[in-house]
Amino acid sequence: MSAQLRAELLKQRTTRTNLGLVAGMLALVLAAVLLHGLLLPAENLTDGDDQVQVVFGWGEVLGALFAALLGAMTFTAEFRHGTIRPTLLVTPRRGQVVASKLLASVLIGAAFGLLSAGVAVGAASAALAARDIDVQIGTSDYAAVLLGSTGAGALWAAIGVGVGAVVRQQVPALVGISAWLLFVETVLIGDADLVGDLGRFTPGALGRAASGQEPLLAPGLALLLLALYAAAAAAAGWRATSRRDVA
Repeated sequence: MSAQLRAELLKQRTTRTNLGLVAGMLALVLAAVLLHGLLLPAENLTDGDDQVQVVFGWGEVLGALFAALLGAMTFTAEFRHGTIRPTLLVTPRRGQVVASKLLASVLIGAAFGLLSAGVAVGAASAALAARDIDVQIGTSDYAAVLLGSTGAGALWAAIGVGVGAVVRQQVPALVGISAWLLFVETVLIGDADLVGDLGRFTPGALGRAASGQEPLLAPGLALLLLALYAAAAAAAGWRATSRRDVA
């Protein structure tokens, strides 16, 4: 298992597409934070909760998205380029392959979440300072943003692995994850008349709650529920990989 995990981590570190994911994530985080921090009316940014949700929280949202994309690509890229066959020839135990991809993605996804949140915190603080707007969040809020984003990135990477293993086709998997997080969940969270309180239990809302953006659930409980989503997705991916032909 350790050799398989090292091989998977080596793949992740040396794949140019993953380096592009990091660059794209950081560029989008900077753009989103600066646009909201510099262009929104000052009266919308004077409250601590508003600052977390409107400006600082973009680190978690985009970190989770790109962590999920990374996780999905651990499987979809192998099916797309045909490298899944030699991977399974070297390691015939498919459960071990899934476990190594899952663990590697969780580790890198956590790094994605922490890096994204760190850049968002720095850029948001600078943007608010440039407009002479006092930052109204304290040390505990900073910790919640950073730690919650790290946990959400790790768990969303696991969800991505499960989705990639089940779907296998790269474009549908990546488009589906992006559409869910950026559009579907926005509707479900924002439209209480449509789904009532159920919107706060969607995986994207749980990631936001973990980083202090959505006060509807405690961060610890939100991470626990998100972990259940991740476990379900990983189990589905393990089942699909173990029982389906790779041809």
